[in-house]
Amino acid sequence: MFIKRRSLLLLLGSFPVLANHARAAAPDERLTPRVLGRADAKYKVTEFFSLTCTHCAAFARETMPQIKKELIETGQLQWIFADFPLDRLALAAAMVARALPIDRYEPFLTALFASQDRWAFNREASPLEELAKMAMLAGMSRQTFDATVNDEAFAKAILAAQEEAERKYNISATPTFLCNGKTRAGEMPYDAFVKFITQAQS
Repeated sequence: MFIKRRSLLLLLGSFPVLANHARAAAPDERLTPRVLGRADAKYKVTEFFSLTCTHCAAFARETMPQIKKELIETGQLQWIFADFPLDRLALAAAMVARALPIDRYEPFLTALFASQDRWAFNREASPLEELAKMAMLAGMSRQTFDATVNDEAFAKAILAAQEEAERKYNISATPTFLCNGKTRAGEMPYDAFVKFITQAQS
């Protein structure tokens, strides 16, 4: 899936739930890195993903469980999550995920990808309302949800990080995986993923 950086920045201005809310200059803990695995792992992989990307969802369902079992849980791989929202709904979902307690972040992403067709592509209901329901199941109050998706400074910070990644690593599609300065775009089976990180590390 592809998107032009300028396009999403323009969409931000028309995001119906966003409003102008100034935030304090103190560091925002919601923007701290979200990772799985040990810091001293041999392999470090950053995944640039969008929560409304069907290819990202397929990878999360079909390949990520084996990566977690065989590589992350054994201490060989550290996984770094990097938001790369392809549309306004993906941006809202990324904001909500990061606003949850850190220990609920990865399980929430897994749940969103597993049920992507029911909340992101539901033609019979508001996708944003379906996202709110998912957030409440994860323990987020409606008040916190509304405050989160209305936080323009938070949204712009996520988009700024996305813009930097796009410029630095030439990211243009999701999912894209970064390992040792080398990238590969697109979902892939486990064996192909292992080949990628092994070659990137050599």
